[in-house]
Amino acid sequence: MVAQFVEQLINGLTLGMVYVLLAAGLSVIFGVMDVINFSHGELFALGAYFALSIIAPLGSGIGFWVALLAAPLIVGVIGAGIERVTIRPLYGRNPLYHILLTFGLVLIINDLIKLVWGTEQQQLVVPDYLTQSISVFSIQLSLYNYFIIGFAGVLAVGTWLLLNRTKYGMIIRAGSQDRQMVRNVGIDIDRYYTLVFGFGAALAAVAGIVLGGYQSVSTGMGNSVIIPAFVVVVLGGLGSFRGAVFGGLLVGVVQTMMRVYNGTTLFELGGFALTIPNLQGLTVFLLMIGVLLVKPQGLFGTRGDESEGGEGEILVGSSGGLLTDSTRTKLGILFIAAMIVLPILLLFTGSRYYVLVMNNILIWAIFALSLDVVMGYAGLVPLGHTMFYGVGAYTSALVMLHFTSSFVVAIAAAILICAVIAWIVGSLSIRVSGVYFAMITLAFAELFYNAVFRLGFTGGSDGLLGFEPTMGIAGLGVPLSEISFAFIGYEIEQQIIFYYIGLLLAVLAFLFARRVMNAPFGSVIQSIRESEERAEFIGYNTVKYKRRAFVISGGIAGLAGGLLAASPTTFVISPDQTLAWIHSGEVIVIALLGGMGTLFGPMLGAGAFFGAEEILSQYTEQWRMIIGIIFVLFVIYVPRGLVSVPSLVVQRFDRFGEGGKPGIGIDESEVQSDD
Repeated sequence: MVAQFVEQLINGLTLGMVYVLLAAGLSVIFGVMDVINFSHGELFALGAYFALSIIAPLGSGIGFWVALLAAPLIVGVIGAGIERVTIRPLYGRNPLYHILLTFGLVLIINDLIKLVWGTEQQQLVVPDYLTQSISVFSIQLSLYNYFIIGFAGVLAVGTWLLLNRTKYGMIIRAGSQDRQMVRNVGIDIDRYYTLVFGFGAALAAVAGIVLGGYQSVSTGMGNSVIIPAFVVVVLGGLGSFRGAVFGGLLVGVVQTMMRVYNGTTLFELGGFALTIPNLQGLTVFLLMIGVLLVKPQGLFGTRGDESEGGEGEILVGSSGGLLTDSTRTKLGILFIAAMIVLPILLLFTGSRYYVLVMNNILIWAIFALSLDVVMGYAGLVPLGHTMFYGVGAYTSALVMLHFTSSFVVAIAAAILICAVIAWIVGSLSIRVSGVYFAMITLAFAELFYNAVFRLGFTGGSDGLLGFEPTMGIAGLGVPLSEISFAFIGYEIEQQIIFYYIGLLLAVLAFLFARRVMNAPFGSVIQSIRESEERAEFIGYNTVKYKRRAFVISGGIAGLAGGLLAASPTTFVISPDQTLAWIHSGEVIVIALLGGMGTLFGPMLGAGAFFGAEEILSQYTEQWRMIIGIIFVLFVIYVPRGLVSVPSLVVQRFDRFGEGGKPGIGIDESEVQSDD
């Protein structure tokens, strides 16, 4: 029993040392540059794939050692290039833009990996002598386990010495405290930033190689480790190298022990049995939430809570508008009229498929609208916003399965449940701000994602099946699938009926959100975004206002999830389909593409995102890479989104000339406000 425990402890330390390497790079990059790098997991995967290419012609004997040296250097150079080209232009902006940028890099790098190496899982071959089992005190493990622990330990100590015992380390530590002071003494700190990012990327590549030899190499490996890596750095403390080491070992051991011993009975006494609860996948996120609530800077971190989210403001699209309010209203009415006519035109042209595409766009338009309430107006960036989308979908499906098939009741339940959860999660999350708020919402989302695998009534990994919406209430109504009628010789089926329902709900959600944001409540929320300290100074309870915004946002996201469950094309509701963290990234991409802080901008962004997906996917399987490139360019050059493009064009080409007058429907004051 003791030997088995020690064996699992060593397995946990093996995994923990991989997390140490991965989190050390993340922590160093954030500590020096204030960059939360979500593409770190893809750089981790890139190291493993470069190692595959190096080992293939050389063989596992010498090839593994060459790969362990060469692949991290290659990835380090790539990381340095990423910093110079994409991240450097964002210095001086709110650090949350780094999160948005690196979401785009995730799409780019992951699709590049698929393009070059394919999508099949591969095995990274290590030398035969490292795979031999050895027995120490009746504990039988592969020599490779001990190699990972030893090699990663040496690298961790070397990294600590580099940061604390060298001139290079002294400069980057000074730069993390006061960048301008370092510049004033004649040191090009930007060059050191490039080296730091490249070094962090190289550490991630080393972790990818050693874990690839321990498990396997796949295109999803980066996605699978990035969240545990963030758990590690949050537990230990953002920017703390010592915290990264402690957190990595803790998470590795906890994950391994919970996987092996969950459900194990520790002892029985008088008919009472003490059993380890089945919390596999939940424990580390509960730890992360607890640490963030009690000590946001982490166990070993020294950086305090960020009341303003760091330097720089969150750029919104509203200030870039050129049209007057009345002109916008008229254009909005024309747009809705065009949306009403669109399905009829698609029927005439025989393009029924695009009705399904429009249905998906409407669902995500509502989802993006919900995010804009809390991100564009309140200035909070929730990295776990998909929890409300997923809970809304599950609630709607469960209501239709077990209580009533009524579409109306299912949607209402989804909105209500998500609003309640948003109140609870918001009450806890808004105690912290900036990147800490982003991290705690991510932890809550991962908690929900892993919980659906543990709960029997959610269907586990298989999801929920067999639900069908009925258009009616109180037992009266017709199943949506049975609604069909003729219109001038064309058959109107359930997909088109659902389209008009979705369009109606999208318009109502927009009008509701606009009414709220145009009310005094919305003005207070925007003032909090601009300066929470000033809002508190004049007497507003900012915590209460942010919580209310979070509840509104969660309810609207629940509406989007409920619509997904009721869609004619939805046959199953599963965790990966609704609760995977990548969906939070996608909706942030959509909101920024359209223009945050405008309500209609993110809804237009949904159309642009899925329209581009539909067009690009017809020509290439790497359409996400192209969208990622577009998004990165938007973050750098058009951070206010598509809605700001007209004003940018006017400024760039000086359309009206000196002393010129704007045309009809143009608000001259708005043009000048952006000059």
